[in-house]
Amino acid sequence: MKIATYIQDLLYRYECVILPGFGAFLSQRQSAFIDADTNEFFPPKKVISFNRQLYKNDGLLANYIASVEHIDYDAANSRIGEFVNSIENSLQAQHEVELANIGKLFLDSEDSVQFEPSSTINFLATSFGLHSFETTQVSREIYKEQVAKIEEKAPIYLTPEKRSSTWIKYAAVGLLAIGLSGFAGLNIYSNQVAQHNIAEQQVAESKLEQQIQQATFVIDNPLPAITFEVEKQEGNYHVIAGAFRVKENAEKKVAELKTEGHKARLLGENKYGLHQVVYSSHESRREAIKKLYQVKNTNEGAWLLVQEF
Repeated sequence: MKIATYIQDLLYRYECVILPGFGAFLSQRQSAFIDADTNEFFPPKKVISFNRQLYKNDGLLANYIASVEHIDYDAANSRIGEFVNSIENSLQAQHEVELANIGKLFLDSEDSVQFEPSSTINFLATSFGLHSFETTQVSREIYKEQVAKIEEKAPIYLTPEKRSSTWIKYAAVGLLAIGLSGFAGLNIYSNQVAQHNIAEQQVAESKLEQQIQQATFVIDNPLPAITFEVEKQEGNYHVIAGAFRVKENAEKKVAELKTEGHKARLLGENKYGLHQVVYSSHESRREAIKKLYQVKNTNEGAWLLVQEF
């Protein structure tokens, strides 16, 4: 199933890959953690889930297939349709179907499609090559016993239970005497530094005044002020309205969205040669998802792009 391989490729780059007419595979980042029961360390990863309700064609998978296999967009959609039919037939006949390196789709007791993600692949590119491993638990009581044995042989007080206040009193008296003598010496040194700084500042100000008196600043023809109006959009979370092969079509889409009140712009040409148009860009995922839900009412093909640098 080559289509499954294409979906796998896109899951490394995008958080939502829609299989038109069937559903969407979603990825969510999970931080590194340690299993307290097994003492096993797990690196950061992307957790894959499946949503049956997102099935409208957004063009992402079809455009990728067309680019890789050098076929047109309609032919790519036909390939996807055949793949979806084969999945549906397998679910009806065998009640499950395995998508290599992605996970297993199966029917539950109510004939609803469920998904079990594969645990062998980490789709987070920044964690490539990292694997889980077991660690040994550190026993603090063992080291505490070793410190206690050392204290019995040498007058070193490390643990709160065996601290003595006698030597602290003598140390405090010594520090006070040192502090008083040091404070007197510090005052003398500070006064000398202050006097030196004042003298140097007076010399610098005198030289600066002479230079100002000798210089004349005249601007006969001052340049006119120029004001630039630049629309600033920041953030790595982009709500994509569509991707276009022809740049002129993308620019028309931007103009259309701006008339509707969106902060639309061209995001640039991606590696597949498509010009991406965004409704808006956001710094937080929550704002971007909120905007995505708003535009879904008029554009079912809108999707979220996350650019990590």
